[in-house]
Amino acid sequence: MTKRILHIIPTLDPHGSERQLTLLASGLPRDRFDVHICALTRGGPYAEAISRAGIPLTVLHKRWKFDPAAYWQLKRHIARLRPDLVHTWLFAANCYGRVAARQAGVGRIVASERCVDRWKMWHELAIDRRLARHTDRIVANGHAVRDFYVAHGLAAGRFTVIPNGIPPAEPGSLSRAELLAKVGLPFGSKLIGAVGRLSIQKRVKELIWAMVQLGYIRDDVHLLIVGDGPLRMALERYRRLTGVQDRVHFLGARLDVPQLLPHFDAFWLASGYEGQSNAIMEAMAAGVPVVATDIPANRELVIPDQTGYLVPLDNRSAFARRTLPILEDAELARRLGDAGRARMLAEFRVERMVDRYSSLYGELLQ
Repeated sequence: MTKRILHIIPTLDPHGSERQLTLLASGLPRDRFDVHICALTRGGPYAEAISRAGIPLTVLHKRWKFDPAAYWQLKRHIARLRPDLVHTWLFAANCYGRVAARQAGVGRIVASERCVDRWKMWHELAIDRRLARHTDRIVANGHAVRDFYVAHGLAAGRFTVIPNGIPPAEPGSLSRAELLAKVGLPFGSKLIGAVGRLSIQKRVKELIWAMVQLGYIRDDVHLLIVGDGPLRMALERYRRLTGVQDRVHFLGARLDVPQLLPHFDAFWLASGYEGQSNAIMEAMAAGVPVVATDIPANRELVIPDQTGYLVPLDNRSAFARRTLPILEDAELARRLGDAGRARMLAEFRVERMVDRYSSLYGELLQ
């Protein structure tokens, strides 16, 4: 007999948690689980993949941060669907979904914490602590995330760590020559990639300054920044002030990142905090050496001197210093890239992630 699982998430925007939900929901065995998805605010690019997988999707169009109408709509939806287990993702869905599921009489409730959420204020952490008492299990995608929430008063025994899953990189149809032509770069240019939301957390300003330093040594290196966000205009202004307009390129939000990754000679991430970076994982799966900040979450992915390098926070010159050998030594770049790809295939496969969730759901629903 199949068990009905309802996943609740704020949106299906093209971000890491939304992608992990899509991969999980599409991969869960249909002979065991009847999967449904509810987006509180809006759909998004992943709605198409969910539709292709034949998974029912409901969008509630929540309008405000506190929207009683959306809450009652969610509660009615849960009552009609009568799921055996509700699994919520991210803060808004963790709040709305857990309360509505409990009041609708759902037997098992699972929540997801996906990041070291330093942005949360005392009252938001207090909400997390209170709701955790009525949650059967909290899934963290990394030990750094679990440790953060345990340090803020959530019981360690409620947590299960299930790392993200990353599909193997597939050969793309975009050639390197085509990418260079699209960006307007000369043949032979070296490419460094950075992918993520342009927000304070990602510290992209540090990467622009690192390009200034790298430019003192080489004039053929270009930084391609993929993503959008509230800091884009400020970052573009900073690029202009530092004089690297011709070597730092903003590509905006794109859905073809897997096509771009294989053409990067190195990958940068300067985040001050993370949960488990899908961007790093996808770069490693594509065989790209990674240089990232030395924070707990990144230590779970990047093995220094084997798959890339970790550099101290606020050490801009370290990005340039660690990247230079990768650009100048093809054998070193190949060795780091191959080791990263092998690590992703061995330890972070989508199938392994799905199996772990299947086991968790089976344990809770016995």
